[in-house]
Amino acid sequence: MFLSCGDALFDLFVADQVDPAIKDPAGTFVSLSGNAGGSPMNVAFGLARLGHKSNYLTNLSTDLFGQRLRQFLRFNEVDISLCPDTDLNTTLAIVEKAADGSARYVFYIDNSADVSLKQSDLPTQLPEEIRVLHFGSYSTVVEPTASSLATLAKRESANRFISYDPNLRTSIEPDLDRWREAFASLSASANLVKASDEDIEELLGKNSEDKFVASCLDAGADLVFITRGSDGSSGYAKDGERVDAKGVTVDVVDTVGAGDTFQATLLHWLATHQHISEKGTLQSKPDLSAMMDCATRAAAITCTRAGADLPRLAELET
Repeated sequence: MFLSCGDALFDLFVADQVDPAIKDPAGTFVSLSGNAGGSPMNVAFGLARLGHKSNYLTNLSTDLFGQRLRQFLRFNEVDISLCPDTDLNTTLAIVEKAADGSARYVFYIDNSADVSLKQSDLPTQLPEEIRVLHFGSYSTVVEPTASSLATLAKRESANRFISYDPNLRTSIEPDLDRWREAFASLSASANLVKASDEDIEELLGKNSEDKFVASCLDAGADLVFITRGSDGSSGYAKDGERVDAKGVTVDVVDTVGAGDTFQATLLHWLATHQHISEKGTLQSKPDLSAMMDCATRAAAITCTRAGADLPRLAELET
């Protein structure tokens, strides 16, 4: 069983066109459509769609958007029994798509639900069946949630497999040193680290992929992955093996959730092929090529759909 920890928000997408019936000569009217979102939450329901028992941990608001998030998670069979309730507002992200399908974000996050998780909100003991914990994105740098999740990762790393994706959101936290501190802390607990080439450049500067991989492996990671959008990905094992995978050509609607799909599918592959022991260690080396091929195909499916609409197992097998 998996437990994803962190971001829970609503993505509000700016429509390409405004209803022509609306008279707006000044161009001030904005039409929005909303989807449940948040990187760790995407991983949580992505794993559930791939047939796994999936838990989620964050503070969930009792507001309108928080109620919708609960409905969405329950519909996707994600267990939210570990999530505390709060009357703080749900985080909102305004998303505008570029012509190539990439996305720009503006976040409304001050004193919102998912960044208010305190250490006292953490479960004192996780259910025995949880073997993998996943962390990532802005919840790892915004307090008090950041310290709470770092504490949980460190506490559980001796007995459970830890997955981590930095997934930088510098529009939320522009201080790169804060992201570097979070990276150093969580990579020290992680068995698997995945990051995009863009995130690595922001963290460590240009031409720093080798430095990133070495840093993760030196900190104790068993597996490291770098994604490069349509240019494919690379995977690295502790024994020095490197495998490069090509991207898949698809008609891109948008890229929202593609990285989270890749992450969820990596974890799915490890679990399905029984590479994770009951004590949360990598008990056998995976076939990196097959693993990345599966994750790449899954991410490509997500790119053909609007928003973070991660694939189900039947789609991936087809």
